[in-house]
Amino acid sequence: MKKLMILGASYSQLPLYEAARKLGAATVAASTPGDWPGFAVADESVYADITNPEAILKVAQEKGIDGIATCCLDAGVRALGYTCEKMGLIGPSARAADISNDKFKMKEAFMAGGVQCARHICIHSLEELEEALEKLEFPVVLKAVDLMGSRGIFRCNTREETFFYYNKTMEATRKDYCLVEEFIEGQVLGCEAMIRDGKLLYCLPNNIEAFQSYVPTPIGHSVPYRKQEELGAEVRHQVELAIKAVGLDNCPVNCDLIEKDGKIYVIEITGRAGGTCLPEMVSIYYGINYYEAIVRLALGMDVEEMFRGKTSGVANLSRTLLSEKDGVVKAIHNENEPAEDIMDLSFNIAPGEEVHHYTNGRDRLGQVILQGESLESCEKRLQEILSKINIEFTV
Repeated sequence: MKKLMILGASYSQLPLYEAARKLGAATVAASTPGDWPGFAVADESVYADITNPEAILKVAQEKGIDGIATCCLDAGVRALGYTCEKMGLIGPSARAADISNDKFKMKEAFMAGGVQCARHICIHSLEELEEALEKLEFPVVLKAVDLMGSRGIFRCNTREETFFYYNKTMEATRKDYCLVEEFIEGQVLGCEAMIRDGKLLYCLPNNIEAFQSYVPTPIGHSVPYRKQEELGAEVRHQVELAIKAVGLDNCPVNCDLIEKDGKIYVIEITGRAGGTCLPEMVSIYYGINYYEAIVRLALGMDVEEMFRGKTSGVANLSRTLLSEKDGVVKAIHNENEPAEDIMDLSFNIAPGEEVHHYTNGRDRLGQVILQGESLESCEKRLQEILSKINIEFTV
């Protein structure tokens, strides 16, 4: 029996454990101590810091694993690449994983590889920030290079805002530097893909519904991409350039992009499947279990066949449920009846729990995933579903 180590044991990684079990593989959950649900379903569990490559390599060797995987979080990407390289497992190289986990190294790779992206400057101090602002026009974005979920990232419209948020960024990061870069105003979009031995098995651009905060934060995704006919080929081209520039191979790919005036710019790319229901989006669109594809790839099983001949698919949409205010949940009213087009309607909260107005993914209340005959029909159906949900709060 093959043994798969999964980095992360939270709710988001549970489908990986289930997919591995169905394929007859044993699982090893690796995560920090806590009441993580993955520990309950894994065959074996280890307490380990998944951000520490050496620590993960050590436990991987002790457990004699045949593969290693993760999804929906960046924290374990460096350790995954490092372990794959040291143990000869299938996955991204240590160098590619490291680059994709540091936004500065990534942007430098983009520039060297001809990827269309925003101008950026690495800064270590307020003095360097002052110099950088002489070279960039407002608005600009300050970015922590080592965080996910839009943490440590702030759009700044003035010099005063930039200096204020610089301190916030440096408080959030574990590095002694951050990025300041031009802010490209346009339509954000995403792309999920998978690469095996240099071959792109699929490439699926998607629409992003963004919550407007310091920077746009994804709260939903949908397919097909609205501008697939005009810009789909260019999205694929830029994603392929970014994959090559970073050196990613033998891994899922999650890429954030932005379109402005018909041009596609790459924001960032990483060697793992995205979160916010993106694996479910891929699964519904192609009629497969994408988590199974991730497991198959990591264990050296055939995965290309799952995508062969699938050039189009089922329209679907996901949306994060959120609150516009702080409070304690009094009651959850959901008048929606089970239906074939509702793939998931679930809540992450319960009466008595405290919730906060939405600022990032940690403030989510639940999610809706649905499918339909077209993107337009999905969007119309979403409004109907949301109109039948009411969450009462006590302030």
